[in-house]
Amino acid sequence: MRRTVFGFTLSAMLFALSFSAQAQQLKKVPRIGYQSAGSSGEREETFRQGLRELGYVEGQNIVIEWRFADGKVNQVPHNAAELVRLKVDVIVTGGATDTRAAKAATSAIPIVMTNESDPVGTGVVASLSHPGGNITGLATLSAELRGKQLELLKEILPRLSHVVVLRRSGSPSWAAATLKETEVAARSLGLKLQFEDVKEPNDLNRAFEAITKARTEALLVTAGPFGRADQKRIVEYAAKNRLPAIYYRRQIVEDGGLMSYDTNRNDLSRRAAIFVDKILKGTKAADLPVEQPIKFELVINLNAAKQIGLTIPPNVLARADKVIR
Repeated sequence: MRRTVFGFTLSAMLFALSFSAQAQQLKKVPRIGYQSAGSSGEREETFRQGLRELGYVEGQNIVIEWRFADGKVNQVPHNAAELVRLKVDVIVTGGATDTRAAKAATSAIPIVMTNESDPVGTGVVASLSHPGGNITGLATLSAELRGKQLELLKEILPRLSHVVVLRRSGSPSWAAATLKETEVAARSLGLKLQFEDVKEPNDLNRAFEAITKARTEALLVTAGPFGRADQKRIVEYAAKNRLPAIYYRRQIVEDGGLMSYDTNRNDLSRRAAIFVDKILKGTKAADLPVEQPIKFELVINLNAAKQIGLTIPPNVLARADKVIR
């Protein structure tokens, strides 16, 4: 009898252990979809870092499906649809174009935006405090940034009167509020703005011709359908034509552009991981308030300035977060 009881007990213990092991194997590993209209870069690594700080390690206890369009805007909706088909637990978007594509693709999967200029004005969310729906994340305050970028151009070029704005055609980042703020800032600085819209990277040659014909004194480059190769083309064009330009991303300045002033997008990407963590733990996107940037950065490339014969005023250099020499 004792042998029978012992055998039964041992069998029960082995069954329990086997069941526990199988349960652990069957435990679902969270799957994140990350999509960007641009190319992979520093922001994505910062997002990984933010996840690691919260205990998530890619390939171990979390899977990330990366989708990059490399400036090919037509590819963005396809990437969003693919992530939906994969039934990811949450979608993280790298820009406004990505957010809209993800929103069109799903109303069920939570979406965390990392780079949205005016989410309320463009109808992405109901309000910052109560976004509603399946979208939350971080805004970038582009309306205020455009005015500051024009101010910086005026500081390094006191006699500046004409600026060409290179932007993506129909870009959500140029909502009515952003356009109004930019035009108000331009008038206060005595600047005339000329907008050159680019829909696809192939449109850059036409835009370059228009900029050359305009004989402008400076260039403001905002987010567009630009992969890294196209960003370099813009930098090379500006250098060849001795055209001072301010950009929307520090990475472009690190690749040879003159200067950038923008939200610290790496910080936004890192903070996006916090939203992902909360959603994976059960919080609804509708209940997570949209957050605004808290860090901004000015980056100046003195090599680029020297190449076009420009001297950056000391008071501007003193405010730079990074100076490339």
